[in-house]
Amino acid sequence: MARYKKKLARKLQHDRFRDTTMSLFDRLGDRLEGRGRSILYAIGGVILVAVIAGVWITWSRRKADEARRALGRAITIATAPLASTPGADPTGLTFNSEQERSRRAIEEFEKVAAKYGDPYRSEARLFIASNRLSVEREKAISELAELSKSSNRDVATLAKFALAQAREGDGKFDEAAQLYKELAGENSVIVTPETAKLRLALVFHKQGNRKEAADILFEIVDAARKAKDADGDVLPQSEAAREASRELQKIDPDRYSQLPPESPGRGITF
Repeated sequence: MARYKKKLARKLQHDRFRDTTMSLFDRLGDRLEGRGRSILYAIGGVILVAVIAGVWITWSRRKADEARRALGRAITIATAPLASTPGADPTGLTFNSEQERSRRAIEEFEKVAAKYGDPYRSEARLFIASNRLSVEREKAISELAELSKSSNRDVATLAKFALAQAREGDGKFDEAAQLYKELAGENSVIVTPETAKLRLALVFHKQGNRKEAADILFEIVDAARKAKDADGDVLPQSEAAREASRELQKIDPDRYSQLPPESPGRGITF
């Protein structure tokens, strides 16, 4: 009798589950009744969005590859050797003067800037301004100043560095020093603080501020020689730190002699 009751209870429980499930399906069917076309439209819309997204992603990738190739062609022109360069291949891409090469490179970079969006447009504009320094210097400086405020951080950093170098080359040392100070405080991996401080020290030296220059150079080299990784091993010095060491030795040999000894076997990073 007890076994029969358990069996009956299981059967009734199963029936309640079935009834409840069927009731849910019935209510869902009532709600969807007459709305089949709307549901199909909704499903079709989702599929259409997915197809459009897939097409856009494929197109975007192809466009990016195309933009990179176009930028690469322009860079090849910008870095081509001059005919007077020792070892230049006369059968390859060469130019008779820096101005000729710059004008040809500008043309190619302008095509990239006109055809493609960011980041390629901003990068192309940076190359345009950099190449224009040898043909239209004031216009190039104006373009670099504008690009130094770009929302693309790498482009802004490189534009500011190029602008600082241009100002230094023009003998406008106060402007150059201010730009190098800003770069040193940005902690960028594109233009490292060491590189910016090195240039700042050299500007101070050109201004006759020998002590300030030596102080900065000493700071760079001292920190580089003492730098260690998480395991306590000495880190390799950057090329900027090594150049700072050479410059300090020339500018202030006495200060150079106060540096901690260089650890043997250290490599160089860039």
